[in-house]
Amino acid sequence: MGLRKQFENYIDSLRVTPGKKISLQKHFRTDHDQKLVTKEEGLQLMENGIKNMAILQDKLYAHDEYSVLIVLQAMDAAGKDSAIKHVMSGLNPSGVKVYSFKVPSKEELDHDYIWRHYKALPARGEIGIFNRSHYENVLVTRVHPEYILNERIPGISSLKDIKPSFWKSRYDQINRFEKNLAENGTIILKFFLHVSKEEQLKRFIDRIDDPTKNWKFSYADTQERQHWDSYMQAYEEMLAATSTSHAPWYVLPADDKWFTRLCLGAAMFFEFEKLKLDYPKVSDTQKAELLRAKEELLAAEGKKSNGRGKKKR
Repeated sequence: MGLRKQFENYIDSLRVTPGKKISLQKHFRTDHDQKLVTKEEGLQLMENGIKNMAILQDKLYAHDEYSVLIVLQAMDAAGKDSAIKHVMSGLNPSGVKVYSFKVPSKEELDHDYIWRHYKALPARGEIGIFNRSHYENVLVTRVHPEYILNERIPGISSLKDIKPSFWKSRYDQINRFEKNLAENGTIILKFFLHVSKEEQLKRFIDRIDDPTKNWKFSYADTQERQHWDSYMQAYEEMLAATSTSHAPWYVLPADDKWFTRLCLGAAMFFEFEKLKLDYPKVSDTQKAELLRAKEELLAAEGKKSNGRGKKKR
């Protein structure tokens, strides 16, 4: 079996089966001891892949029919920012828009929770990246349900009103939102960067010890770490409820950053290829116009050259 096929099979194994209950601890690893390639080989593959992705992006823009939405979710220090930086490094920045959603503003809270995400969706021919996303509304709010009260939803006036059916309804809302996007030409790929609690601790300590990384650390991160088990439970339920054929979730091992980036790039590349995009073909009439334009351009340039070549008397 060739290396490409092995990678395709491996990436497929990271895909969450729609509707199937999962255990992140049992079914998905945070690292992969028997990687398909060495780090050096992986970095070379990533470099080649970035070049190929740039070509596919150009075709996506020229085709002007599809848009691509990449959703990234993870615990703190899982490497989302660096993954975006490395995997997208070779793409045309004018066709890629990255949004990092923070705590909703007063204006955003005056609308439904999807409103601010809808505004940030990529146009046809573009790639949009949500660094955190509408899924915060079934993750952070699941661990801290008191945040739901800020949304002023009819019928939800206290924590007692937030029953299991509320979360089921919210999953359904997200699935409808994404299905509508997919049916109108948006390719949706969702990635959970699965980092271990031990590796997160190492990265937190590194951010504290390294002065160049101090800015990355927030004391609030340590407080959220105390809710680790609750977050894992929220992720497991969310992944099972919202991974669909048209908007699949991939659980990427995130303890080894170079391998995470390689898996992310490979998954994106394989999905892009499925679109079978090519540069638009012109009609015979358009072809004739192109040839006529070429003749006129060359003729005009020839006249200028002849004019420059004449000597003054």
